[in-house]
Amino acid sequence: MPTRWFYETLHGHVRQGLAVRRVIARQRTGFQRMQILETAAYGRALVLDGVVQTTEGDEFIYHEMMTHVPLFAHPNPRRVLVIGGGDGGIAREALRHPGVEQVTMVEIDAGVISACRRYLPKICGRAFTDPRLTVIVDDGAKYVRETRDRYDVAIVDSPDPIGPATVLFVTEFYRNVARVLRGPGVMVRQTGSTFLQPWEIGEAARRLKTVFRHVTPYVGAIPTYVGGFFGFLIASNAIQPLRATPASLEARYHRARLTCRYYNPAIHRACFALPANVRALLASH
Repeated sequence: MPTRWFYETLHGHVRQGLAVRRVIARQRTGFQRMQILETAAYGRALVLDGVVQTTEGDEFIYHEMMTHVPLFAHPNPRRVLVIGGGDGGIAREALRHPGVEQVTMVEIDAGVISACRRYLPKICGRAFTDPRLTVIVDDGAKYVRETRDRYDVAIVDSPDPIGPATVLFVTEFYRNVARVLRGPGVMVRQTGSTFLQPWEIGEAARRLKTVFRHVTPYVGAIPTYVGGFFGFLIASNAIQPLRATPASLEARYHRARLTCRYYNPAIHRACFALPANVRALLASH
């Protein structure tokens, strides 16, 4: 039986408690407080500064929706940039695409990478040993400002806009992401709970629209992230994801020979159907 409870500190008026069987690791990195917890409901969980980032139990939903939606929206994704993503889940999913030749992960906190490789191998899988993955320990905002490399897809897998992740939510950062995209480039980012953190998707959409021609919200249901639907934004100057036909998505999905636990072509289409309150929120920005 669990001997203690962990209470997340993200939301001021809502409290999420997880029954903890044991604390696997606890340390202060150069950027944040990190814990790896063995929970009763979700298996092992990565916690940064008191906020649950991912769990073994339901990580596949977040990582599949962050990765396969933009990669299948792009006609031929070969080079993928991941900003953040130190747990390796995004890289794992991107590397499942046979056409992907290179994934570059830029994670600011080496301590997170090291701990996740050691304690969360179910999440990172074989990503960190795949020769197509390049890991750069650096500030993601600095990287997209300075690099000469170009990418087809950029995935911003950042925590909430607190602490070291704050710089990944400003307009200058989005301009620099657009700069490193080539051809019909696509970027995606998470935007928190559409109910408990509605300002995140609204503000991110407003800023992205000053940089990209097409900015399209979508949602997913992820148990770890309390508050109902979890929001995402996909942005491009060339691609409108809603124009992908069901037949074309089915064909590409089967050619890739993927077997996902949450994502499928029907989910790809359905995730862009927004509740009326989310539509109203975005219309006000």
